[in-house]
Amino acid sequence: MRLVRWVAGGVAASLFFVVAAFGTVQDSPLPMTTLQVEQLLSPQVEVLGSKSSGGFIQEERFERGDTFAALLDRLGVDDTEADRLLSDRKAVATLKALRPGTPVQARTNEEGALMSLWFLSGKDRVTSIDSVQDGFQPSDRPANLTRSVQMKSGQIRSSLFAATDDAGVPDSVAGQLADIFGGDVDFHRDLRRGDHFTVIYEMLMLDGRQVRSGRVLAAEFVNQNRVFRAIWFDGGDGKGGYFTPSGRNLRKAFLRSPLEFSRITSGFAMRFHPILQQWRAHQGIDYGAPTGTRVKATGDGIIDFVGRESGYGNMIIVRHNGSYSTRYGHLSAFAQGLRKGARVSQGDVIGFVGQTGMATGPHLHYEFRINNEYRNPLTLAFPTAESIATERMTAFRATTSPLAARLDLLRETNLALLE
Repeated sequence: MRLVRWVAGGVAASLFFVVAAFGTVQDSPLPMTTLQVEQLLSPQVEVLGSKSSGGFIQEERFERGDTFAALLDRLGVDDTEADRLLSDRKAVATLKALRPGTPVQARTNEEGALMSLWFLSGKDRVTSIDSVQDGFQPSDRPANLTRSVQMKSGQIRSSLFAATDDAGVPDSVAGQLADIFGGDVDFHRDLRRGDHFTVIYEMLMLDGRQVRSGRVLAAEFVNQNRVFRAIWFDGGDGKGGYFTPSGRNLRKAFLRSPLEFSRITSGFAMRFHPILQQWRAHQGIDYGAPTGTRVKATGDGIIDFVGRESGYGNMIIVRHNGSYSTRYGHLSAFAQGLRKGARVSQGDVIGFVGQTGMATGPHLHYEFRINNEYRNPLTLAFPTAESIATERMTAFRATTSPLAARLDLLRETNLALLE
């Protein structure tokens, strides 16, 4: 398979590939293909573990179950120097901010004496411990984060999480794709083998290294030969959103599903109740998912009820504009600070999947009501938000055309690789 390369100034590149899917795909005669794309990122920082004009720099990751002593040893810090550091209460208190998986860098001299140590802590701040004459001086400062743009494409093979984990695609990007296209594609039922996607998103960098993914800037999803495109646009009013290239707003009044990744275990139909042992109408949708899975509000609204409610167990009722309301039952817990009267936005996490009330296993019972009448949320046609106004189309096209051109480029590249 031929590799496509974008070259910019001779800087070293990052290699990535994507093979991803949502839900469980249905059989299809279309072939599967893995696309590999190489794209340039920021210049590399100095090689870790090498000697620089200011000593040796080494990087190690603080692992789950790690000790500070073991970490310092891997960073090349002399045992005596490590003991001196770990006897300094201020330094130890600073190290306690470390979380598993955090990369830590240290600068030492030729004898292994620690000159400085630093890592990225919460809220995008760089925490450091510097050697001073009478001990160590902790400090922190805002991280000087920069943004790079990443472009990835792939075909549907099995599940999204398995594929993106293998490919190194951030889970947050996968979640954004589900939200962006969730109004047009039912990712629980509509996927077919051979569906494919392209996504352009931001990656936040610190000293040339990836810190976390940011916003999806543009994406394309091809589902059963139907092409859906989304491009982010913020007209300067702070209320940006995703639109088609023609300016149609992709945001629906409600998300199709309150869960990102799950399976439907019971639909909107008559069923034999597993606990009551009788036939009765099931007037909602059950989503099977592990306990603790995040539950999102499917639309903007106000919390009308949060608490325990008979067979629903822990339940939340959200009242939306007009005559709409949604219910979320059998929850294991509620989002912190959630209370009656609180305002929530579409996509906000409001609770977590559980098995409270009349439930035989962990799942979410989701109901959609109009004028307090049960409706099937999987078949309703939800209204969309407002499209781009005519007077804003010039600014919209100027902003979104470069992103649309990148999607075109990646589509042509995909076709060339498949030939």
